Amino acid sequence: MLTRLAGIVAAVSLFLLTALPASAADAVSDRQIIHVLNRLTFGPTLEELDYVKKIGIERYIGEQLDPGSIPEPIELQWRLAQIDTLKLNPVQLRQLYGPLRTLRGFKPNAELEKAQRERVRLILRDASEARLLKAVSSRRQLQEVMVDFWFNHFNVYSGKGLDDVWIGNYEVQAIRPFVLGRFRDLFFAATKHPAMLVYLDNTLSTAPGSPGARGRQKGLNENFAREVMELHTLGADGGYTQEDVITLARILTGWTVNPPDARFYPQHAAVFEGARHDYGPKAFLGQTLKSRGKAEGEEALDMLARSPATARHISFELAQYFVADEPPPALVDRLAARFLETEGNIREVLKTLLASGEFWDSFGQKYKTPYQFVISAVRAAGAPVGNVRPLLGAMDQLGMPLYGCLTPDGYKNTEDAWLSPDATTRRISFATSLARGGLGSSATTNPVDATHLEAIFGATMAGETREVVNDSPPALRAALILGSPDFMRR
Repeated sequence: MLTRLAGIVAAVSLFLLTALPASAADAVSDRQIIHVLNRLTFGPTLEELDYVKKIGIERYIGEQLDPGSIPEPIELQWRLAQIDTLKLNPVQLRQLYGPLRTLRGFKPNAELEKAQRERVRLILRDASEARLLKAVSSRRQLQEVMVDFWFNHFNVYSGKGLDDVWIGNYEVQAIRPFVLGRFRDLFFAATKHPAMLVYLDNTLSTAPGSPGARGRQKGLNENFAREVMELHTLGADGGYTQEDVITLARILTGWTVNPPDARFYPQHAAVFEGARHDYGPKAFLGQTLKSRGKAEGEEALDMLARSPATARHISFELAQYFVADEPPPALVDRLAARFLETEGNIREVLKTLLASGEFWDSFGQKYKTPYQFVISAVRAAGAPVGNVRPLLGAMDQLGMPLYGCLTPDGYKNTEDAWLSPDATTRRISFATSLARGGLGSSATTNPVDATHLEAIFGATMAGETREVVNDSPPALRAALILGSPDFMRR
């Protein structure tokens, strides 16, 4: 029966893939509210729709831009408080969950090492559970949306080295505190975290001939420097040269991870090791830098954070995420100007974006990533989240495993990256299972009420979608709504 139902939904949804957004006859106010909730949150809920109708769009946006003013649900706070591993710092995480062979004088057998690997999986499970609980249930939705945006921008792959142990702390310590703050602070925090230093191989980079050049750490590694400029700041067309990449790699030599048995600064996982630094003269982006060790690296990062090229690169990515796959150049220009005027104040840049005509004219122009699709479907269903593993499994099936992007450019958020017949069929299969309450012990052990979904999306559904839903048996309607082209867009 489930297979047959999925087939019906697939056929209908594929037929509707070219459906247009809501018609002009739809209530404009509902359309605007749904648009705001589709972009500032991981999708509308009936509760949030009613709340925005009550307080107005302007006040709602203001609240979301000030997440500290929004109380979180007690149940969410309680569940997060039970996740003890997220309370540990990087040193503690490595001591408790790192490879046993790193402990001096201890030679574990194969059985102990296997048991330790099993323990490490707890770290990733805890981090994933916390992320999804917040994404689904937090009232600070814009903050969670920005965590998604910035983690992807400063992507770290959990399968690299000790990053399976550090990935949750990386999000908690280097991303979350800064998502609506100043770009420089976020940039510095992400760049200095041990998870990033491991992921982009700066732990291997050493000035040739320096006292610290030994073992695998005998030469310069340009990977970190290249990605810091190409992906994190200036952009691929940001005006730097290969010589600048090499110079930045030299500047950042010595930024590394402390060994487990370190005598100096044992409470820090990420340190500056002067014996591996290149103290030679350097000219970076046309400016001569004094040889000052760690401070020299911070000066270079400051230059990158303040660059007009960085302002434009970040502004393009924000406009692409919140407005359109090909964002209007005029909007990007205004956002970049605001970025420079406010010294990279992310909140102020977002205010400009959310007040723009381009934002308000972009209803339905963004295609949801698998992460956004799964979370928005669960939120729309209105059921509390129990076990998150079926949701994580769905993201894996849809090609977007959480913390699982191997490449430093992160997951794409454009339609051409995710829209295909096979991907659509997989989404519809998830929507069908969700609607039927077939996701095991996750959020929806009960069937989803179609009237609940219609109360949220009825005023903004495309005419074709509404007609198909109304002409279908009641048992199919929730699956048709969640599997419709309307719902796959935001």
